[in-house]
Amino acid sequence: MSKVILTCEGKKIEVDIEVAEKSTILKNMIEDTGKDGEIPIPNIRESILRKVLEYCEHYRSSQAKEIPKPLPNKNLLEAGVDSWDCDFIEMENMDDLIDLVVASNFLDIEGLLNLGCAKVASLIKGKNVEEIRDLFGIENDFTPEEEAQIREENKWAEEAI
Repeated sequence: MSKVILTCEGKKIEVDIEVAEKSTILKNMIEDTGKDGEIPIPNIRESILRKVLEYCEHYRSSQAKEIPKPLPNKNLLEAGVDSWDCDFIEMENMDDLIDLVVASNFLDIEGLLNLGCAKVASLIKGKNVEEIRDLFGIENDFTPEEEAQIREENKWAEEAI
């Protein structure tokens, strides 16, 4: 039995109910609306929803392996992450990775959320503030004086890295 999910672009994706129910939110919506009808998900793009559903399909009858926290190193495979998960979470651009993390959080898919967050953590592990800003395309909106003051007040945080 399947259910139709509507993306933010209005695209219809037919998904097996067992796969959709890997998401706590979708499971609750199916329970509330019944097996018929469509579920609108107005804040997730089709490409990201398809990626989410690919993950749910892979874990249809199993659970994702727990990811160690904190990551012991920035190589996910060496940190103990499953090789399928490592391949799956390789994204071409940062915006898609962030959208995947946001979607997994919204849809309440714990394993995927943990995987996405581990990937983000692996990308920033060992980087300084400027490198992280460059990675995520974040513009520094502090004046040099404000930044110096903040760095001084939070020196302990940078020393802990």
